[in-house]
Amino acid sequence: MCNPLLNYIVSPGQLPPFSEIRPEHVESAIDHILEQNRSQIEQILQTGKPYCWENLLRPLEELDDRLSRVWSPVSHMNSVVNSAELRKAYNACLPKLSDYATEMGQNEELYKACVEVAEGPEYEKLDTAQKKVIDNTLRDFRLTGVALNPKDKKRYKEIMLKLSELTSRFSENVLDATQGWEKQVTELSLLSGMPDSSIALARQTAEQKKKEGWIFTLEFPSYYPAITYADNRELRQELYEAYVTRASDQGPNAGKWNNTPLMEQILSLRHEVAQLLGYANYAERSLATKMAPSPGHVMKFLRQLAEHALPLARNELDELRQFANETFGIKELEAWDVAYYSEKLRQERHNISQEEVKPYFPEHRVVEGMFEVVKKLYGIKIIERKDIDGWHKDVRFFEIVDREDTLRGQFYLDLYARENKRGGAWMDDCISRKRSNDGVQIPVAYLTCNFTPPVGDKPSLFTHIEVETLFHEFGHGLHHMLTLVDYISVAGTSGVAWDAVELPSQFLENWCWEKDALELISGHYETGQKFPDELFLRLKSARNFQSAMQTVRQLEFALFDFRIHSEFDPQQGARIDEILQQVRDQIAVIHPPSFNRFPHSFTHIFAGGYAAGYYSYKWAEVLSADAFSAFEEKGIFDRETGKQFLTAILEQGGSRDPMDLFIEFRGREPTIDALLRHSGLVAV
Repeated sequence: MCNPLLNYIVSPGQLPPFSEIRPEHVESAIDHILEQNRSQIEQILQTGKPYCWENLLRPLEELDDRLSRVWSPVSHMNSVVNSAELRKAYNACLPKLSDYATEMGQNEELYKACVEVAEGPEYEKLDTAQKKVIDNTLRDFRLTGVALNPKDKKRYKEIMLKLSELTSRFSENVLDATQGWEKQVTELSLLSGMPDSSIALARQTAEQKKKEGWIFTLEFPSYYPAITYADNRELRQELYEAYVTRASDQGPNAGKWNNTPLMEQILSLRHEVAQLLGYANYAERSLATKMAPSPGHVMKFLRQLAEHALPLARNELDELRQFANETFGIKELEAWDVAYYSEKLRQERHNISQEEVKPYFPEHRVVEGMFEVVKKLYGIKIIERKDIDGWHKDVRFFEIVDREDTLRGQFYLDLYARENKRGGAWMDDCISRKRSNDGVQIPVAYLTCNFTPPVGDKPSLFTHIEVETLFHEFGHGLHHMLTLVDYISVAGTSGVAWDAVELPSQFLENWCWEKDALELISGHYETGQKFPDELFLRLKSARNFQSAMQTVRQLEFALFDFRIHSEFDPQQGARIDEILQQVRDQIAVIHPPSFNRFPHSFTHIFAGGYAAGYYSYKWAEVLSADAFSAFEEKGIFDRETGKQFLTAILEQGGSRDPMDLFIEFRGREPTIDALLRHSGLVAV
């Protein structure tokens, strides 16, 4: 075999050879694996009776793992080093993968074989994780339409094929729209108020594009400082309009990458597939793999949180309007003014800004300090390796070893924003843990962010918000890498209910606000000075600045997402604008201009895994705040409490119900109290 995607999976422990992978390798590798998998599944069914774990479930997991290991580097590279050729190869494989998934999920013979194991004498002798694998497998068969009649099976397959195409196009449109606009500024006076670091980045961007002056883009490290600090109101308005109209029918590139028809089709097809499977709507279908028992429970939770946050959010906005009017003479606060005057108010009240803290958070100190934090919590060491092949020169690679010097996990770290890289921050699986005759397959993760790269001779300097983002994604990574479950479909983050998967990530963010942890992750990039006590007090005092406004913003996203999926009516269409307006009338305090098209770039729900599940972020905050309160009681580096979290949550992955795992750690079910306290939504 001369295909690097196929070569590397032959030997246990091999990592993807990223520098060798070319677009022309992709489709042939996927074709080869799918053909082999189909053939081997036929063989398993022909020779397997009586079916058991060893002759059915284990080989099925092996086949899934091989396919995942071939597809994972392709999917990842499509996100981080996108090109026209790679995109074409990636999209050519989507219908083939969708076909295969539906074909396997609707294979009645395979389903009956799994039922035979579930109902046979061996089932009770299996361990908890194995039983969970079987239970999840049978559930997923039902969710893929194994019980449908032939006509409905055919329709299900058609829908899933179309959805894979539409969601990919949605994501591509957002990426293209983000990269399809830039603002060139040739007069330095127009950049008044902006931090030197942001101006330097804009200058560097212009130089890289061989243009004069300063260039601002819609990549977050460029956009955020401009909308937050630029004194020039017209510049802020121009940037805002370009950002909130990406991939829509409005704005400077109106209609060029328009996601409007895609959203309508995606919602319609999701509704149809839910009804095929016997659910009233897609929200009900979504909850089949989540902790929440019903749509009513989700809506009740979101409204309960809104009751606490909305009155405070209204007060916060009134204070901001009054401040902007009295201090700056702004009679009408526009959407592109909110971040700017909020930052002015934050500085007046707390004398703190993200720019002031950046010099204390150079990349090397934050990364090394974060590793020290988790070492104190879980007794693990993280070691960098320089000999690993990556997809870009800025990518770094690390290994995690435990107290016994056993290798537990490995991860790639890709921190900087750049062209042809999808925005945002995420963790994804490269390789999952499993145990086989060859031993334990070590889990490998991708940790991806979009931070400001080094500018000139200065290192990359992080805002405190970016420090939190890094901790968040590393929390996901630890969940994936520290698992001790030996079956890939319930190891790490796999098989975890979607509304519990954010627990480890949001949980780890809490250490960014603790003085003892800041001692480890900070150090002035020029002097090495640790984060000053006086600066920490100001940062801490501003922690819940406008937290109620931020909460209702998240609730707006969550309610919008849940309602468009639970209330879809084929006779009326998606009603995206109508439902969004209703949600805003109910929960929002800031009403954006009519040209705002935020849903058109809402990739979490239209192209990611959060459809009818965006509420998971708020629910996981309840879990994470309650979990962290155990450390507040015992000490933030209490080794015993850290060990309990490691063994109850991180090591058990998706092998057990997440509520049972939480109770194992906390001794009781979660309550909302800690979240309200941490968010400043109740009096302390």
